[in-house]
Amino acid sequence: MAEATSTCYCSVPYCKNNKQRQPYLSFHGFPSDKCLRKKWIHAIRRVEGPKFTILRGSTFVCSRHFISDDYTAATGRKRLRKGAVPSRFIWNNWGETSRESVYERVRVQTIPSDDTQDDEVVTEVTAEADHDYAVTPLPGAQDAAAARIQDLEAEVRKLESGVMQLRIGHSLSQFQRFCASDEDIRFYTRFPSEEVFQAFWKSIEPSASMLVYWSRAQKKGQATAVEASHSHHRSLPLIDEFFLYSCRVAAGLKEKVLADIFKVSVSTVSRIIITWANYLYLVLGSLPIWMSREQVNATMPDKFRQFCPEVRVIIDCTEIRCQNPSSLTLQSEVFSSYKNTTTCKGLIGIAPCGAVTFVSSLYTGSISDQELTKQSGFLDLLEPGDACMADKGFTIEKMLAE
Repeated sequence: MAEATSTCYCSVPYCKNNKQRQPYLSFHGFPSDKCLRKKWIHAIRRVEGPKFTILRGSTFVCSRHFISDDYTAATGRKRLRKGAVPSRFIWNNWGETSRESVYERVRVQTIPSDDTQDDEVVTEVTAEADHDYAVTPLPGAQDAAAARIQDLEAEVRKLESGVMQLRIGHSLSQFQRFCASDEDIRFYTRFPSEEVFQAFWKSIEPSASMLVYWSRAQKKGQATAVEASHSHHRSLPLIDEFFLYSCRVAAGLKEKVLADIFKVSVSTVSRIIITWANYLYLVLGSLPIWMSREQVNATMPDKFRQFCPEVRVIIDCTEIRCQNPSSLTLQSEVFSSYKNTTTCKGLIGIAPCGAVTFVSSLYTGSISDQELTKQSGFLDLLEPGDACMADKGFTIEKMLAE
């Protein structure tokens, strides 16, 4: 076991010491004695074979793996005592937590037997447990371990809660994210509360689930479009599509803003808005919103009841700007002298309480208020004794008198 003098490396796993980088260490070759060599190989957790071969003059163990008692007291170059075996490694905390192996913990006791002669003995092998489960722990160790377990369990619960929040955040619809209170719902949708919104949504959800984007419905026949609705993949949940439409018409958000919020393309936003506008027109346009005389009287504000109790409806026209058509004839028809641009014109009627009770179809912007009132069918809803409040530009006294 002569010490190496040339550049060499330690063969112990996880040890990267070498003579060049650690010249202060001594490096020892494997012993020639076969039994002692096996002890060395077993101690460093190696197995002789194709991946590990002991070669004289090139396979070493550095002095870091030996204790001071393994060396002789002779001065000069370090020499190992006869029978010394490396015992300090990273896996046993460099010898500080070493424990006997299972084989070393087997005690062989020879007990004389009364039934045998003096030269006969009975060998009793008492093997300790393979693990130290029965060893009594140090005072306070159990309490410290229990406290540590509680801390780890609390940390695990905290991490699980965080993961659950992340999953919920990903699974939440945009409606749930942005409409956390009634105030948010009123801002984005103009519905007075979540309860009213949910009631309306539940009433239209069954039929809305059969919606087909207007672009697909234009390309295909009605029967084919209905069949395609079952297999069509939507970019957003159905309730988010309705929420997107509400944000556009109620809050006035631009299509580019909506595309960024809902993480879809601008063209998808446009298709959703047009589809829901047509769908809601068909669904809500068939509902009667004209209030009876009794309903108007029951909801009439005190000022109206005091000064003009006969008023049943307040009307006015509204104009919506439209695209300029290429035809000069159409341009002249939709051009509004009041707005000085091309528009579509409609008649709106509200009850004294503020509820919308009449919405006409859209007409060309050049139509007069009097003609629009006549063609819209509004006059057919009035009853004898009803008063109609309108702007002074409405010259409809004669029609109302009739």
